[in-house]
Amino acid sequence: MADQPTGVPEQLEPLVARLLAPNPSPFTNTGTQVHLVGTTDLAVIDPGPDDPDHVAAMLRAIDGRPVAAIVVTHTHRDHSPASRALARATGAPIVGCAPLVLDDLGPRADASFDRDYAPDLILADGESIGGQGWTLVAVATPGHTSNHLCFALPEAGALFTGDHVMGWSTSIVSPPDGDMAAYMASLDKLLQRDDRIYYPAHGDPVERPQRLVRGMLGHRKQREGQILRLLGAGASDIPAITEKMYVGLDRRLLPAAERSVLAHLIDLRDRGIVTEAGTIWEMAA
Repeated sequence: MADQPTGVPEQLEPLVARLLAPNPSPFTNTGTQVHLVGTTDLAVIDPGPDDPDHVAAMLRAIDGRPVAAIVVTHTHRDHSPASRALARATGAPIVGCAPLVLDDLGPRADASFDRDYAPDLILADGESIGGQGWTLVAVATPGHTSNHLCFALPEAGALFTGDHVMGWSTSIVSPPDGDMAAYMASLDKLLQRDDRIYYPAHGDPVERPQRLVRGMLGHRKQREGQILRLLGAGASDIPAITEKMYVGLDRRLLPAAERSVLAHLIDLRDRGIVTEAGTIWEMAA
């Protein structure tokens, strides 16, 4: 995918094409992957940032075909803002996750919430929309955000995973909305499914999804174990824990790593394993 140009559609399989938005960053990899589902009529999944050139590129890829739905996995600003311009241009409804706006406590401006997101239809877990030869079924996967949805395409055995499972990195789980316990439960939920392939919003398709999800669960459990060992060795605040856990990490990513450490600590606190006193965290007695 390193050579994939922005704005140029790439057919991945008969029912699925993708188009890369021009918003690369240390947090989005090469940018947001917009997915077009269908052949004669389309769903557009995660239309991305509200950039006029990007919207024009999506319209060229749509090529006059009717758009049945503009589908949104969650309301971070690298995913949903272009839904409005695309809806005006195509007349399609905006469908998917519920609106969610919180003050951004996170480490990245492009992940703050899209305050103007206004869906025409909110889908609950298991609800679906469809077009000619395709169906998209909502799979509730809270954790990265509380309103996050994945979308299954049963005709292809595919799952569009948004930011819950990505093809290049693990997701940021940033409290207060990001929730580590919910994130782990959502990974467990995906592990029980039999999807053939994942199409994430960032990174390449995941062709061995069950293996990746098992690895992600193991990685998070390993991080939890690291935190407990560091607390036992005397580390007591999040910056100190993060510096020891993420040796050599790009300094631009340290604030994001601190948010994930906080999410783990909140989960451990809620399970009675650690205690919190201001900025100090300790093993529970």
